[in-house]
Amino acid sequence: MKIDLTETTASKVNKALVQGRRTIGTPAIGMVLTLVIVTDEENAYDALKAANEASREHPSRTLVVIKRVSRSPRDRAKARLDAEVRVGADAGTGETVVLRLYGEAINHAQSVVLPLLLPDAPVVVWWPVNAPVDAARDPLGALAQRRVTDMYTAENPIRELAERADAYSPGDTDLSWTRITPWRSMLAAALDQLPCKVAEVEVEGEEFNPSVELLGMWLADRLGVPVRRLLSAGPGLTAVRMETDCGPIALDRADGSLATLSMQGQPDRNVALKRRETAELLAEELRRLDPDDTYASALKYGVDRLGEPQRAQTPLAAKAAASSDEPADADAADAAEASDTAETTSDASGAKAKAPAKKSASKKAASKADAKAASE
Repeated sequence: MKIDLTETTASKVNKALVQGRRTIGTPAIGMVLTLVIVTDEENAYDALKAANEASREHPSRTLVVIKRVSRSPRDRAKARLDAEVRVGADAGTGETVVLRLYGEAINHAQSVVLPLLLPDAPVVVWWPVNAPVDAARDPLGALAQRRVTDMYTAENPIRELAERADAYSPGDTDLSWTRITPWRSMLAAALDQLPCKVAEVEVEGEEFNPSVELLGMWLADRLGVPVRRLLSAGPGLTAVRMETDCGPIALDRADGSLATLSMQGQPDRNVALKRRETAELLAEELRRLDPDDTYASALKYGVDRLGEPQRAQTPLAAKAAASSDEPADADAADAAEASDTAETTSDASGAKAKAPAKKSASKKAASKADAKAASE
């Protein structure tokens, strides 16, 4: 069921929610939290779809805040609120309110959202795009116990990582961190099987992907070893390799779905590491509403300590590079040998040239002696 409200207020939206519940015959409220989505018109559909799928696990009241840009100065000076109330099958397992703010109402979004929050229920704010650097000081972020962002959509994710580390507050989290949960679980389980000391780590993945940097920062922070950042064509994370005193450990995922875990003394194992959808990531973040200290520690480690990313070489490329170096060395050896041969030949020819010269001189002397004897 959908109820459209034009130039409305928060109190009228609340009345529409009660009316909608009574119409469909579910007056009781069975929701566990309020999810506030702050987005633009372009990304509202995808964000709302992901939230509805996540509500199957976490029934919630979803408030979608869309800040519309006013073109004329008169429209920017006038505050206006349009709302769309969805209950029943149109709202998943909870309730959905789409709020479109115009003019001055954009600067006071928290005043519109506050009366619509569920009483005595936690609040989570999610920015699918264009998240503030300091989410805790944002007017809407200040209402929430948890603040979810996504650095993957940032213009410069590496710079965003450094800025988020400086502005971190307990309760902040990011979907780039959530994406590497299966990787962290698998690597931790592999190290538990082999109680070895790790010497160095390589993390390989596509460029401008904050999840790759976060995984490297987490490994460097927890293991206290140097971590090299290698670039690949993706998709996403492609490999993690650890050198230990028990032999190498490698987790390689080239196709984005199936990975291979290799450990010394054990057969290779296939591991399901598919790339998850946004709804799964959001549902995971809604399972816990306390601060994530592990994320905070990895984020504050510092992305600049990983060093400059280097282009990774595939085994075929490395073999080709090695083979290309051999002919060069052989050519140099051949050139040196030819040079030595040429010098030897030139020396020998010089000696031969001098010998005939001496022989011709002796012949001249002998002929002169014979001519003298004949005259006598």
